[in-house]
Amino acid sequence: MSERILVGTRKGTFVVKKAGRWTPRLSGHAGAGSNFVAADPHTGTLWALLGHGHWGAKLSRSRDGGETWQDAPQIKYPEGARYIGHEMPSEDGSEAPTTLRAATLLKLWHIAFGPQGRIYVGTIPGGLFVSDDGGETFELNRPLWNHESRGGDLFSGDGTGVTHWYGTPASEGEFAPGIHSIVPDPRNPERVLVAISTAGVLETVDGGKSWRGRNKGMLNDYLPDPAAEWGHDPHYVEQCPAQPDHVWQQNHSGVFYSADGAATWTKVSEPELGVHFGFPVAVDDADGRVAWLVPGRSDNQRMAIDGGLFVARTTDGGQSWQRLTKGLPQTHAYDVVYRHALGNRGDTLAFGSTTGNLYVSEDRGDSWQAVGHNLPPIYSVRIAAG
Repeated sequence: MSERILVGTRKGTFVVKKAGRWTPRLSGHAGAGSNFVAADPHTGTLWALLGHGHWGAKLSRSRDGGETWQDAPQIKYPEGARYIGHEMPSEDGSEAPTTLRAATLLKLWHIAFGPQGRIYVGTIPGGLFVSDDGGETFELNRPLWNHESRGGDLFSGDGTGVTHWYGTPASEGEFAPGIHSIVPDPRNPERVLVAISTAGVLETVDGGKSWRGRNKGMLNDYLPDPAAEWGHDPHYVEQCPAQPDHVWQQNHSGVFYSADGAATWTKVSEPELGVHFGFPVAVDDADGRVAWLVPGRSDNQRMAIDGGLFVARTTDGGQSWQRLTKGLPQTHAYDVVYRHALGNRGDTLAFGSTTGNLYVSEDRGDSWQAVGHNLPPIYSVRIAAG
């Protein structure tokens, strides 16, 4: 079956198809930020999570493969939704003050599709919205919104006044927590993992009625207690579709792997090889021990390491890593790859960078070809059936 690459960029949504060679085409939303683009595997509908500079965050969808797009029913926080927000951290490391804020939709960050047609959307500030009618309506998951780790129920009162959900600079103009990873279990429609910047990973096993932290084994370099229960900074979390107990995480503080469904995590970084800091991770469809990363230099120097771009691959659950460089620039490369901008399907992988470069491999990362050098900064890359 043919494949297409769905690309969200700062200035529109692109669909990349292969007809002799891979060719990008602007599909829609010209000039608008397209934060995340994905295909619903149950219906084939394409969804784009937009961030208009003037109109704000909007959902858009296409039922004809991206030929035309229409506004979808929009997501809104219910009346009375509040959260405890932190100010941007100061450079001297002092504690940032908190304020009680009314929730307004700052960013649509991630969309995922669960068993039985359920659709999930993650937002800044930290909302998980759920639809059971094909995206015609979305409802805020209140048990997660009201979780004790973020201050309790603020609909009916002021809660505990203490939150362990901190912020992310991924939303322009405000420092607020965000849900960037939603991982439904294909075996069980009641089980979902979510990851928050910055809080950690949480799991429900009862369809969202209750949530628990899944941060055991994570280490955070900049916390007073690196193994604290909360305050971790997962950059992206993904699982193996055929072996969902194999879960991978690219974290601010390294690479983590779980073989028990995120109950425990093991750090599998290899800093001497450059495998440590980064944003995206992709996991093989069939073998949960196989994963790919596109590492970066560091948080304060977000670019390729030593001027050379490489993809890291493991086939043994992170015990060892390979640097894959064939077809990728090894000098004067300043790319950084965002958390959603690495995708895979079968033997095909693709990733895009903030410098507008899009690379594709059709041999599991052994070699790469550039299929676009002049795209807008790339936010998301996903591979779907053609």
